[in-house]
Amino acid sequence: MVFGSARFRDQAAADALAQQAASQGPAVQQPVDAGGETGPAPVDARRARALARNAHYYEKARAFGRIVAEYSADKEPRDQLFVCTGGGPGIMEAANRGAHEAGGISVGLSIALPMEEAANTYVTPALSFKFHYFALRKMHFMMRAKALVAFPGGFGTLDELFEVITLVQTRKARQVPIVLFGTDYWKGLINFEMLVDEGVISEKDLELFQFADDPATAWNIIKTFYRL
Repeated sequence: MVFGSARFRDQAAADALAQQAASQGPAVQQPVDAGGETGPAPVDARRARALARNAHYYEKARAFGRIVAEYSADKEPRDQLFVCTGGGPGIMEAANRGAHEAGGISVGLSIALPMEEAANTYVTPALSFKFHYFALRKMHFMMRAKALVAFPGGFGTLDELFEVITLVQTRKARQVPIVLFGTDYWKGLINFEMLVDEGVISEKDLELFQFADDPATAWNIIKTFYRL
């Protein structure tokens, strides 16, 4: 499973938005004709800078998806591993895209949301499924997951990540490699050591996950766990 922000863009798209934001300045959008119609909405400069800053995560998720697909290309069916995402844009699209570009297949378990009408175009069509309930979708994730790679993301990513950690911690699910991709992001977002200091988790619980900052390291964690 690959989780992460649905808002991230690939490097080219993020750079283009950053350039557009820089060139338009602080001007407010104005009507362009007597009918009151307006031109394209201005790009929020702060959001554009964040997209450009975080676009490398998209490219790394894309590379990770490619690595998984290339590994499975010459394997027997029982030994193959496949990328599975939430089927949406951003990091999810990136992982599906990497697998697609490597000639592999990938799964998309999308959720019915007002802002996402369909799965991204890189999900293998026959392996694209849509869910109405988050709980049922997460159950299907865990039933099939051999590993979780969590890229930086927001509420949805945190929800999925801690669901998996909790299930593994309480032994309601089998142990799988859990990789937090982006050490600075995750350690800046969550003070895991404080949880230990306050006695709400044990120090051994910190062994439930590992950190990675490049696709090869994330893949090696999974390979080591399964002795591939």
